[in-house]
Amino acid sequence: MIELYFERNEQAIKETDIKYGKLCHKIAYNILNNLQDSEECVNDTYLGVWNKIPPTRPDNFKAYISKIVRSISIDKFRKQKAKKRSADMVMALDELADILPDERYAPGRNDEEIGKSISIFLNKQKEVVRRVFLLKYFYFESNIAIAERCGFTERKVTHMLAHTRAQLKEYLIKEEIYL
Repeated sequence: MIELYFERNEQAIKETDIKYGKLCHKIAYNILNNLQDSEECVNDTYLGVWNKIPPTRPDNFKAYISKIVRSISIDKFRKQKAKKRSADMVMALDELADILPDERYAPGRNDEEIGKSISIFLNKQKEVVRRVFLLKYFYFESNIAIAERCGFTERKVTHMLAHTRAQLKEYLIKEEIYL
């Protein structure tokens, strides 16, 4: 598929939609809670991928396109937040805001460094913990949806997320990212 982008073959977008369209729509909808806005973000994602490949050659296309649609959807959400709010997304961001440092607590540390530290932390966790964390804070799934998907109770998901956030905060303190 990536070769089609490098060849500037428009079939690349069709193939991307066939393989990743459902995922992109789900990510966008979880953030925006609106089908029309989600569709617009997915289309913008395809255009963004078209414009970035080449020269970029992503190693993991699924992660690459997920990150782009998520970023576009969050930007759109921020522009519309006075009018519309996705309760799941707002709650998820509020939960993370309590543990993630800002410039006052992590001077000289940029978001990319903090993101790498979070990735290292998550890679040390059990697969199920990592999956629940990503479903909540990357894909903005509700606790109920995560529970159904993973075969847990909503209470277990809530507890698991609280425990993981507490461990993440301890890890960031240990790494001198959160003082």
